[in-house]
Amino acid sequence: MTEWEKMQKGQIYNDFDADLFNRRVAAKKLFKEFNRTEDEEVEKRKEIMRKLFKKVGERVWMEPNFTCEFGKNISIGNDVYINFGCTLLDCGQITIGNNTLLGPNVSMYSANHSLDAEERIAGALIPKDINIGNRVWIGGGSTILSGVSIGDDVVIGAGSVVTRDIPAGVVAAGNPCRVLRKITEKDKVGFSGKDTL
Repeated sequence: MTEWEKMQKGQIYNDFDADLFNRRVAAKKLFKEFNRTEDEEVEKRKEIMRKLFKKVGERVWMEPNFTCEFGKNISIGNDVYINFGCTLLDCGQITIGNNTLLGPNVSMYSANHSLDAEERIAGALIPKDINIGNRVWIGGGSTILSGVSIGDDVVIGAGSVVTRDIPAGVVAAGNPCRVLRKITEKDKVGFSGKDTL
């Protein structure tokens, strides 16, 4: 079994493998090409995202300077906005649901190096998937760690470090991130999106 195949199965793999190095180089070429595009080059951006990601939905807008590790372990739903400077390290699968907003400089790290120093310097890495639900807003500068799932309709406060799963329908924030309260009808501000100037 190759190191890539081990990674896909969520098994410990050798992070220094030559094939993985080449896959990272290929991803870098694509995201660097994306980051050099202009806003008007919508079709070109779509084409690059289709090549880079495992799956990308409709109406996905991604700002530069985006970076990732492999790209091929990232699945993005429909109507997703990824703000400036996001980093997705995708040795584990990273899934982002529909209608989700990632603030600037959001980072997701699905990698978990071995705690043992000898194993770590030999390249031992354990991938753990990250799952982001639908209609989630992750505030700027937040970090999502390996193995975390965030439920639907969640707001993560800016600068949070999410180390554990977050249930649906809540506001959560902090380092480590914790649930502050449920989101209720009282949080509505009266905006319908149908108003015009």
